Amino acid sequence: MQRLKMKDITLLTCRAYFKPNKITPYIANILREEQLLKAALEKQGFSVEITHWDNPTYNWSATRAVLFRTIWDYFERFDEFWMWLEEINTQTKLINSYDLVKWNIDKHYLKDLSSWGIEIVPTYFADQGSKNKLLEIARTNQWKDLVIKPAISASAFKTYKILENDIENNEELFSALLSERDMLIQPFFKTIGELGEASLMVFDGKFTHAILKKAKPGDFRVQDDFGGTVHDYIPTKEEINFAEKVFASCKTKPIYGRVDIVWDNDKNFYLSELEIIEPELWIRNHPKSAEKIAEAVKKIL
Repeated sequence: MQRLKMKDITLLTCRAYFKPNKITPYIANILREEQLLKAALEKQGFSVEITHWDNPTYNWSATRAVLFRTIWDYFERFDEFWMWLEEINTQTKLINSYDLVKWNIDKHYLKDLSSWGIEIVPTYFADQGSKNKLLEIARTNQWKDLVIKPAISASAFKTYKILENDIENNEELFSALLSERDMLIQPFFKTIGELGEASLMVFDGKFTHAILKKAKPGDFRVQDDFGGTVHDYIPTKEEINFAEKVFASCKTKPIYGRVDIVWDNDKNFYLSELEIIEPELWIRNHPKSAEKIAEAVKKIL
């Protein structure tokens, strides 16, 4: 019987970005980053393959590790993704680890980080099926304009900005969302329109590079899906220390990830998101950083 040759690392994407027929500028960026990371891993001596996470014919037990990258449809197919995740966790090594993915996939992780001394954007957690009222939450916390988002989401999925004078008109929307999922309610920082949101990349516990995302005029969503733009950004020493502190706070150290920060009116900064499952990492803005991930992977393999 012929012995199946093991692959060292499988990079995970989703069907939309796996051998696409049409390559838009957006997809071209994804493919470039994929190749930069693949080349860096191969430079470390690893054999590398690329496939989509829901490939039904892929032999996951024939790869030493899978590295999560652009699996950007998982939150829309969460039940299916979760079953797949539970299964492959028994067949191969996950990077980042299963425990980190399981923890980070639900934004309740922010509550943990807050209890561990990390300054997060003030957040109220509303459980699915609860009878919370937006107006009551806003008044109790003395918040005016709000942002509401699901506990499991990405790319501003079902995320809404609600102005103070429109809260009561959105109680029905909020109730409908709560009937389906856990929700987070946060005060809206007007500075997002002026200052944007900074993303600091941290590989193997150390800051590597950063970018600044800005929403298009009149919007609050900084993602390029909604017309947001990406700019160079040089973080302060305090912001770099903060990003590394967030990573050091995790129960186990992530190999790679991203800390997103926003500022209030007094220029104090807060953690808005910790992305360690499938974050966009803007390696294309700093190609040498791919080598840092590859070096960190080599340490654990």
